[in-house]
Amino acid sequence: MTEKITRINPGELHATPGYHHITVVESGRTAHLAGQCPLDRNGGLVGAGSFEEQTDQVAANALTALAAVGAGPHHVVRSVIYVRSDDREALATVWTRLTTSALSPAFTTASTLLGVAQLGFPGQLVEVDLTATLPD
Repeated sequence: MTEKITRINPGELHATPGYHHITVVESGRTAHLAGQCPLDRNGGLVGAGSFEEQTDQVAANALTALAAVGAGPHHVVRSVIYVRSDDREALATVWTRLTTSALSPAFTTASTLLGVAQLGFPGQLVEVDLTATLPD
């Protein structure tokens, strides 16, 4: 059985900057990734103080996690992006960095971008939570 993913933007809703309002998965198994953080394989923070460097590490970690279950960015059906900032420019920087990375197909799906007050690790500025449908 082949997975079927349909992405929908109803005409009655606002236009989006690349994501879709609705993602429907017709069949298959699902993987729920833990929030991917800007940590290296030894647990060290990458890119202290840099939204760009942390975003790059988060994207790399997410690609590794997806590959571990035989999936890629195009299998992602939901994403939530957390940015430790209330500055719209910082949020836009992270969004742009993600949507121009190798992980970019993940963000054409149902997506939410949030500015938050705190994340789990000291110095952490970015985290990405992904849900993917798994290929058969």
